[in-house]
Parts: sequence; C-alpha cells; structure tokens
Amino acid sequence: MGTKHIPQRTCIACRAVRAKRELVRIVRTPEQRVVADPTGKRAGRGAYLCRTRDCWDMVLSTPKTLERALHLETPMAQEDLAQLREFAATLPPREQINAVPKNETL
Repeated sequence: MGTKHIPQRTCIACRAVRAKRELVRIVRTPEQRVVADPTGKRAGRGAYLCRTRDCWDMVLSTPKTLERALHLETPMAQEDLAQLREFAATLPPREQINAVPKNETL
C-alpha cells in the first residue's frame, strides 16, 4: 500500500501551502453569510487561512481579499466581519507557533 494522500490548501493571506487540517476554513454559506468553519465540513464556498492571528488580521484588515476568494457578490456583512475578528482573537500569534530558540539557527 502507498502512503495516504493528504489534501493540501493555500492560505489566502500568506500563500503558504499546508495540509488542509492545519488551516481553518472560512465559508460563504448558501444564505450569503461568511463564517469560520473549524470543522471544515459546512456547505458552501470555502477559503483557507493559517491558524495564526497574523494571517487572520491581514485578511480581515482588507476584507476585499476574502470577498474575492469567496466569490461574494456584495460586501461582507459587518456582523460576519465582527464574528470572524472574535474568532481570530482566540488564535496564537505566528511567533508562538514557529518559535525557534534564539541560540539556534534554521
């Protein structure tokens, strides 16, 4: 038997390609709402972001990026944007994820 295929996705903020499970999916629902989908199973058009506050802040500071990725026909609702910002606040900053001790080199 071969190795199991691991789906890859690209973060719409930093463009890093990672395993699908390492990213958080954002979904445009059939009702045209935009929500975070940590399970990755909700129905609708999806886009992916790293699990770091940096990537979320980058995209949420310029919602056009997310609106384009999700093929939204109208600007995102302020209510949806506020909920995504609340979710982003729970994520760690990038330094905590890729931390390398100062005396070591990559």
